[in-house]
Amino acid sequence: MSDTLTRSPGRPPRSQSRPNRLAGLLDRPARLLGRSPAVRVAITRVLQAVPVVWGATFITFCLMNLLPGNAAVALLGDDATPEQVAALSARLNLDEPFLIRYLQWLGNALTGDLGNSLQNNEPVTAILGRALPVSLELVVLAFALALLVAVPTAVVAAKRPGGFADRIGMQVSMFGLSVPNFVFALVLVLIFAVGLRVLPAVGYVPIAQGIGPNLRAMVLPATAIAFALFCEYTRVLRADIVDQMLREDYITTARAKGVGSWQVLIRHALRNSVFSLLTIVGLQFGALIGSTVIIEQMFGLPGMGQGLLQAINSRDIPVVQAYVVVMACFVVGANLVTDLLYAVLDPRIRHGRPAA
Repeated sequence: MSDTLTRSPGRPPRSQSRPNRLAGLLDRPARLLGRSPAVRVAITRVLQAVPVVWGATFITFCLMNLLPGNAAVALLGDDATPEQVAALSARLNLDEPFLIRYLQWLGNALTGDLGNSLQNNEPVTAILGRALPVSLELVVLAFALALLVAVPTAVVAAKRPGGFADRIGMQVSMFGLSVPNFVFALVLVLIFAVGLRVLPAVGYVPIAQGIGPNLRAMVLPATAIAFALFCEYTRVLRADIVDQMLREDYITTARAKGVGSWQVLIRHALRNSVFSLLTIVGLQFGALIGSTVIIEQMFGLPGMGQGLLQAINSRDIPVVQAYVVVMACFVVGANLVTDLLYAVLDPRIRHGRPAA
C-alpha cells in the first residue's frame, strides 16, 4: 500500500514535517526576541553600552594626554637625560600622535590584549586579576551588610511612623549620611583594632588562605562603606513603605479583608517598595567598584581604587585605560541587571503592559 494511503488525513509527509519542525526551532529565538520584554531590554542595553564604554575610554585617553609632564619622565625620574627620555618614548610609542596611539590601543583591546604596564612591563590583565577580586569582594560585602540591616530597620520604622523605632532609625540615618566613610573608618579602627584588638587594622588575606582570616581582614573596611549605604537605604525604603501604607488602595483592600498589619506591611507594601531601593543599589554598585580608593588606602587593600590612583600618578596609561573599561562595564552591567530584575518582579513589565 502506498504512503499516501497509509498516511492519516491532514498529516503532512515525513519529508515535509521534518523541515517544518526544523524551521520552527530556528524561528523560536526570533519569536522570543519579538515577544519577551526582558530580552528586548537586555539587547537594547547591551547595544547602548557599546558607545558608553567606547566614550569612557576615549575621554580617559584624552585626559591622560592633557596631564602635564611626560610618562617617560615619570618612569625615569627627573634626573634622566633627554636622550634617555627620547629613547624610552620611542620604545613605548609615546612619540606617536595621540589618535594613532588610541586606535592602536583600541584595536588591541578588541582582541583581548590590554597591553603591558609602562612601569614594570607586566601584563595589564594580570594586574586586573589581582585587584578586581579585592574590590569586588569589598563592595559585595558592603552591600550585603547594608541591605541585611537596612531592610528590617526600614520595615520596623515604617510600622509606626513617628514612633520610637522610627525616630531612632531616622536619627541614626541622618548621622550616618553626615559623616564621611573615612572618618567612620577611623572610629572603627580605634574601637576594634586599637582598643579591643579583635580585628586587624590593615592588610588583606586572600580567600585561598582561609575564609575566616579573609573575613576578619574585610570586616572593618566593608562596614565603613556599608554604614553610609545602610543609612541611605533605610531612609529611602522607609519613606516608600510609609507612602504605600497611606496612599495605595490595595493596602486599604487588604486591611478591609482582615489581613494582619505585619502581613500587609511585609507582603504587600514592602514588595512594591523594593523598586526604589533596587534602582539605588543598581546605580551605586557599578560606581562603587572604583570609588573605594580612600578605604582601600586606609586599610592597605590592593584593590582597583588604590591601583587606579597609583597608575594615574605614574602616568601608566594602559593600566588606567583597563581600569576604566572594567568600571564602565560594571556600571553598564549593574544597570542591565536592574532592568531585568524589574521585569522579574513586576508582571506588567514582564508581559509588556504599561506600568501605570
